[in-house]
Amino acid sequence: MKTDAVRGHLDGLLLSVLEAGPLHGYAIITAVHERSDGVLELRKGTIYPALNRLERLGLLRSTWQSEGERKRRCYELTDAGRRGLDEERTTWRAFTAAIGAVLEPPRAPGHAT
Repeated sequence: MKTDAVRGHLDGLLLSVLEAGPLHGYAIITAVHERSDGVLELRKGTIYPALNRLERLGLLRSTWQSEGERKRRCYELTDAGRRGLDEERTTWRAFTAAIGAVLEPPRAPGHAT
């Protein structure tokens, strides 16, 4: 699925995969891909600016962690990030309900399906 399809929802996706605990960038990309059954493929050039922005907003914090000889920046939710995730989910539910109401309006009685 194209990056345009997730525009406006990227913050919620990133916050959601970090809800379970800290992850580094590649693990975040992998988690989104796996949780979407392979439909969503985020690119490094898309997520790192978003992660940096979310950190500047106080929704995430990052630390450097070593894995063997590699140092990776790991991101985790702050308390504000958890509240932000709750807001993203509320907004998403309202959005999908509104779109669903337009795309699949209730059928009039007596109409065949």
